[in-house]
Amino acid sequence: MPSNQPEQLRSLLQSVRTIALVGASNKPQRPSHEVMAYLQQQGYRVLPVNPRLAGEPLLGETVAADLASLPCRPDLVDVFLAPERTDAVIDEAIELGIPALWLQIGVINETGAARAEAAGLTVVMDRCPKREIPRLGLEQRDTTPE
Repeated sequence: MPSNQPEQLRSLLQSVRTIALVGASNKPQRPSHEVMAYLQQQGYRVLPVNPRLAGEPLLGETVAADLASLPCRPDLVDVFLAPERTDAVIDEAIELGIPALWLQIGVINETGAARAEAAGLTVVMDRCPKREIPRLGLEQRDTTPE
């Protein structure tokens, strides 16, 4: 059962330092770009993953082609992909021993989530950390645009 209870989300978000953002976009109007920038403002190191943008800079980080290409193992994988495209990412997260998997709003993969949980990963599904952080009172600083 995915960890969607407030105390579980709060604990996860407080323990995480490095997040791999799969499906990162270099287009500022895309939700993945907005969420990446927000998470950086909150003090997380966010490592973008997108095979089409691999090697390019994005918000101060270099985009990786996949999770295995990241410069370090993240604490959490935040997935911005269509549900039918998440199985390979979930399997890679399991294989690499990444502790937590976060599937964004509308990204629902029950069998993949069950597989990840069976492998010991903490799983959050159909939620967005950009919404959960303020809701849980975890914002680190003012994030209003200047």
